[in-house]
Amino acid sequence: MADLIANKKDSASTMSRRGFTVLTSITVAIGGLLFGYDTAVISGAILFVREQFHLSSVQTELAVSIVLAGAFAGAAVGGYLGDLLGRRPALALTAVTYGVFAFVTGAAHGLLPFVVARFFVGTAVGVSSMLTPLYIAEIAPADIRGALVTLNQLAITTGVVVAFYVDYLLAASGNWRWMFMSAVGPSIILLVGLLFLPETPRWMATRGRFHEAWRILQRVEAPEEAERNLAELRRITEIDRLKFRDLFARRFRKPLLVGIGLAVFQQVTGVNTIIYYAPTIFQIAGFQSASSAIFTTVLIGVVAWIATTVSLFLLDRIGRRPLLLASIAAMGLSLILLAVLLRAPQVSHLAIAIAVIAYIASFAIGLGPVFWLLISEIYPTTIRAQAMSVATVTIWAGDFLVTMTFLTLAETIGMGGSFLVYAALCAAALVFCLRFVPETKSRTLEEIEASWR
Repeated sequence: MADLIANKKDSASTMSRRGFTVLTSITVAIGGLLFGYDTAVISGAILFVREQFHLSSVQTELAVSIVLAGAFAGAAVGGYLGDLLGRRPALALTAVTYGVFAFVTGAAHGLLPFVVARFFVGTAVGVSSMLTPLYIAEIAPADIRGALVTLNQLAITTGVVVAFYVDYLLAASGNWRWMFMSAVGPSIILLVGLLFLPETPRWMATRGRFHEAWRILQRVEAPEEAERNLAELRRITEIDRLKFRDLFARRFRKPLLVGIGLAVFQQVTGVNTIIYYAPTIFQIAGFQSASSAIFTTVLIGVVAWIATTVSLFLLDRIGRRPLLLASIAAMGLSLILLAVLLRAPQVSHLAIAIAVIAYIASFAIGLGPVFWLLISEIYPTTIRAQAMSVATVTIWAGDFLVTMTFLTLAETIGMGGSFLVYAALCAAALVFCLRFVPETKSRTLEEIEASWR
């Protein structure tokens, strides 16, 4: 009887710890929702912004891609802010930035204030894109870290779906201002939620605050696991008193290469040309109205959400590498199919939509979530935030380059030709992942760090 009571208490304690960790991760992942919303909302809004401000193709590319320039800048300083202020205060700063400049974007009455406001929204995107998965990875137990960090990717996808749906609802009236201003609500919810969350134990340990780190670890892990991980944190932070320049030492060349390589390939394989320009692509393909093009984009977002949800349950079961490799292969095949369809003299709208949906689903189940998960796992504790900055800066630089050149590339070699280029880059990505990307399933962050020795 005593054993039964003890087992029930242990089970209740485990459920309580898991509940706290999941709730904490969901709250922080609102930053991912804002990331997805604020980058995708331009997809439908640009059809009306372009008309109202009489934008050329180059000005349209600037209006769409300026948020990515801001994200590049935000990612560059995000690691420094996360180390200086702590993960939680830095995330709170991004919540304020999201809310203020979402409102300013919607209130803009010319291209210049619109572009400036979108740039500052982009800085918040850049900071939160790296700090959100970092926070979750540093507080999550190893056995469910993949699922919890992927909550961030699920939130990003949710933000994209919501943005597409809001665009659709407002398309009939052409009210693009509310498309942007509606991001203020989630910004406030994130800011309030962060007031009740703890700092991460790993950040506490890097500051020598081991007692506080211990208290947080006890809230998310069983006592024996918390004790073992605290001891490992003490050892790691004493051995590896690293500075940013140490990231470029021989020992860390492989994780640095993995992070930068995955960042490049996640972008140059074309995903954000679909997310940002999907209604434009569908109109070129023959969809008659803005509403029908945007509605098809909503369906794409829903499929991406479902695929990301599936990946959440698979990452800690079958591993990161199998999902990543299958994802990239399927992306390449979908792009080839899309290129063939777009070059055909006559093809149904349904066939084009199916090809786009297959591509987005393939991305969302593997390359999308695995990139953010791996860069939150593979770097050393004492310089993890700044190392993630390097990978995140790379992803936003690639995003900016691809988005800024897509319309010009499509005008030069055709829409189908553009997607064949992205398909070839999928093949290169597959070779890279086979050669360099490790499996990190079920290993603690400290075990992964030690493996690079």
